[in-house]
Amino acid sequence: MTDIQFPAVLDADLVGYFDAEVGAGGGYVWDAVLEYRVWLYPDEGAADECDGSDYYRPFASYGDAFEFYKSTDGAQEPIALVLQREYIDENEEGEFEHVAEPRLTEWPVEFLSRPKRTPNTIPDFFSPNAPANRLDILRGKAAS
Repeated sequence: MTDIQFPAVLDADLVGYFDAEVGAGGGYVWDAVLEYRVWLYPDEGAADECDGSDYYRPFASYGDAFEFYKSTDGAQEPIALVLQREYIDENEEGEFEHVAEPRLTEWPVEFLSRPKRTPNTIPDFFSPNAPANRLDILRGKAAS
């Protein structure tokens, strides 16, 4: 795995600054990667640095996070902490809502293969002229 496959973080000086407790997944769109995280689990062999609690190590690049994961007992595969300045919520399957407020959430790095949100992504998604499978807009398979 190389850094070329994954976006750079927004500001390397802020890596490690963000709260451990954030949302997980969802939102469909992303604006920036804030850090890559490797969660460590003492009950799976990680060093016990937090009185038996799970903890994470932040990284400024996916490559560094991946190397740490591969060489560390009890480590989970890297995930990305992403900033969503606005996003699409799906409370029930097929029921979408535009949420125009920022949040931080952890994403599997595979989700970063989706194109970064543009000013048109969300309006195009909700447009009456959207393709039958509107999710194609978010996947970069339809014009946005």
